[in-house]
Amino acid sequence: MRIAVIGGNGQIARLLTTQLLQRGHRVTSVVRNPEHVDSLKELGADPVIADLEQSTPTDLAKQLGHVDAVVFAAGAGPGSTAERKLTLDRDGAILSADAAELANIRRFVVVSAIGTDTFDRDSDDVYQVYLRAKSEADANIRGRSAKLDWTIVRPGGLTDDDATGSVKVGEQVERGSIPRADVAAVIAALLDRHAGIHKQFEVVSGEEEIGSAVKKL
Repeated sequence: MRIAVIGGNGQIARLLTTQLLQRGHRVTSVVRNPEHVDSLKELGADPVIADLEQSTPTDLAKQLGHVDAVVFAAGAGPGSTAERKLTLDRDGAILSADAAELANIRRFVVVSAIGTDTFDRDSDDVYQVYLRAKSEADANIRGRSAKLDWTIVRPGGLTDDDATGSVKVGEQVERGSIPRADVAAVIAALLDRHAGIHKQFEVVSGEEEIGSAVKKL
């Protein structure tokens, strides 16, 4: 398959790109900053420049081209403002879904976060706005089952530990952590198996082998 990874220079995105290429897929890596192009080419990806905060769905649909699946892994990142949590983590995900629909790309995987629906609606704290942004984006994606074969992945606290290859998944799981490499492996398995269609789940480190856990979704 040819898979577009939006937010392609993020840590999970880069790990995912490597894993997808190792599995024989081709990767279009969508990034905002042209300075990241060379390093993504070194990974083996085909970089495309797009600013989600400036693009229209039509613009992005043209840049995605003829891909078979889209992974939304973009985010404003640590240290960003509450406003950018909304314009990128929420609105960027929605714009990407709009673009996928315009380009007739059904498979759409979102990297969200554990516990996002517990946000405090009355708080303007940046973290609470981040949770709100993810929650509202996820809700929008869940309403697109007629046109998108979506999956929403909500990982626990992210670490840079080595991959374990084992996870715990469920609609809701006890909060915990998970290596970014394992999150990438879960997404790669979802795409390979065409699993988890119209499913939203939380995932942390656990005892079940990733392939087995994904197969049960």
